[in-house]
Amino acid sequence: MKLIRFLVAGLALCAAGMLSAKIVTKPVAYEHGGVKLEGWLAFDDEKVAAAKPAPGVLVLPEWWGLTEYPKGRAEQLAKLGYVAFAADMYGAGVTTADPKKAGELAGQFYGKPLMAERARAGLDQLLATGLVDTGRVAAIGYCFGGAAAQVLAYSGAPLAGLVSFHGSLVPASAEAAAKNHAKILVCHGAVDPFISAAEIAAFKKGMDDGKFDYQFISYAGAVHAFSNPGADQIAKATGLPIAYHKAADKRSWSHMRTFFNEIFAVKK
Repeated sequence: MKLIRFLVAGLALCAAGMLSAKIVTKPVAYEHGGVKLEGWLAFDDEKVAAAKPAPGVLVLPEWWGLTEYPKGRAEQLAKLGYVAFAADMYGAGVTTADPKKAGELAGQFYGKPLMAERARAGLDQLLATGLVDTGRVAAIGYCFGGAAAQVLAYSGAPLAGLVSFHGSLVPASAEAAAKNHAKILVCHGAVDPFISAAEIAAFKKGMDDGKFDYQFISYAGAVHAFSNPGADQIAKATGLPIAYHKAADKRSWSHMRTFFNEIFAVKK
């Protein structure tokens, strides 16, 4: 009987501990260049309290804006013990399902300092939480957000690493190589029709010439937006040549986790 009571008491304590931990999510209002923005913060209160402080991850969204997809990725990261902040690149509540409008919104950023500056505004909000180990911070980005993560690193932002999922590729200049602090992981769909062989070659040349620490992983059969479970529905509605690829999604997330384990390792 004593053993049974001991086991029951132990289970009750475990259950209480499990119930006390929760994923905290909340919108965060901020501003950049006169534009009112609203990001999405996510963290596990128990894991963050235990980490003192925790690694942080900035999430940069697809060209559709800050939709439920990047917010969901932030919550997945929170469950892994990271403090995640999904940044707003366009303005509070500005999202679209129209490719033409998305192109117009994203077009304001490509090839301009604004892309890195707006992404940096999101990074600053992540760092301002006070929950993050400033020496262990990374950025991940999807499609348009993948390009934003690259240029943010090239600007000299304090990133230990970046992960680009089916992102546009931004060749690095010598100046970018001199400023960059981040290790780089590119997760690319091997048959992505939006990225040409010439673009891949130019990107890799920039990485090699600049002596970047990078990995470029291609997933066979995967096209653009391969990590987004809603890609098939978007393709049906818009006619875009995109598709979800379950294996590539699972493998790229696993590769990201291995990469994070490396760059966030606490050196003793």
